[in-house]
Amino acid sequence: MAVLQQYKCPCCDGAIEFDSKAQKMKCPYCDTEFDVETLLAYDEELKNGTANEMNWDTEAGGQWQEGEEAGLRIYACQSCGGEIVCDETTAATSCPFCGNPVVMMGQFAGDLKPDYVIPFKLDKNAAIAALKKHYGHKPLLPKAFSQQNHIDEVKGVYVPVWLFDADAKAHIRYKASRVRFWSDSNYDYTETSYFSVTRGGSVGFQRVPVDGSTKMDDALMESIEPFNFSEAVDFQTAYLSGYLADKYDVGSKESIDRANQRIRKSTEDAFASTIHGYSSVVPVATDIYLENGVAKYALYPVWLLNTTWNGKKYSFAMNGQTGRLVGDLPMDTGKFWAWFLGIFGGVGALTFAISYLLWLL
Repeated sequence: MAVLQQYKCPCCDGAIEFDSKAQKMKCPYCDTEFDVETLLAYDEELKNGTANEMNWDTEAGGQWQEGEEAGLRIYACQSCGGEIVCDETTAATSCPFCGNPVVMMGQFAGDLKPDYVIPFKLDKNAAIAALKKHYGHKPLLPKAFSQQNHIDEVKGVYVPVWLFDADAKAHIRYKASRVRFWSDSNYDYTETSYFSVTRGGSVGFQRVPVDGSTKMDDALMESIEPFNFSEAVDFQTAYLSGYLADKYDVGSKESIDRANQRIRKSTEDAFASTIHGYSSVVPVATDIYLENGVAKYALYPVWLLNTTWNGKKYSFAMNGQTGRLVGDLPMDTGKFWAWFLGIFGGVGALTFAISYLLWLL
């Protein structure tokens, strides 16, 4: 029995066939024509595509040396279940994530020793000043919030982070289009040309961070990036003195999916930035192969600030190294509708839109 080869149009995915008049392969749906040789080469490229292979060596962290854990204590939060590590001088404290009291469990033991730590560079006063500055230039912030607001708690916390290194080999295929417009005395014309664009190469990644704590929101942690790893040092328990350290509850293996997502997105962005001259560019197939994938374990410095207003809790996080601070703020609904209804002038709607974007930032 004869087997018919079925080809699909690279532009619209419709079934194409040989046009004897044009002596070319032609798509009956979008009328695109292809040389047979070009189509065969394209089909061969699809067949030779490699599947994603993103494997990692996740043996991160080292073992504690004898006596190294003697000065560490562990507390447990009865509310969120978090376990906090601190030095032996820390008395009763509260959970930096939910604010509830924590209970002393005893001497710290087990788990992996961090490979690196980035020491705190900014102190508690810098965190408070950054929060007050964050209140400024927010036109929709209730005036009473900043006047009546009192910071409930400020805690310096070392957040557990898995750092992923890898060399990524990638091959990405895009569907691109180019649109041309022209007119004559009778009609306006639009011509859309479609192209298949490919990019291939290697990208090196170093220390792609993934938060190892379920208590620390991933989006919040990533919002205060980047951290300057050039200031990281080999871990020593002395750096925990006066601070808390969140005990990781997400292992390196469980963090692989997030690391792969970040690497995949960065690779796609890097390759897409090399494509110019088209009206639109859409990725249709991405193959990534990782080599030398290794994970390391580090502690990153974060200031957590909690405040309560009108019975609602607001949390903020500040990069303890660079000072970048993020967090949610309440909105004055009266100001919202004033802006929306254009009370502040004919350009009120535009000003509101700009202010809202600044608010989000």
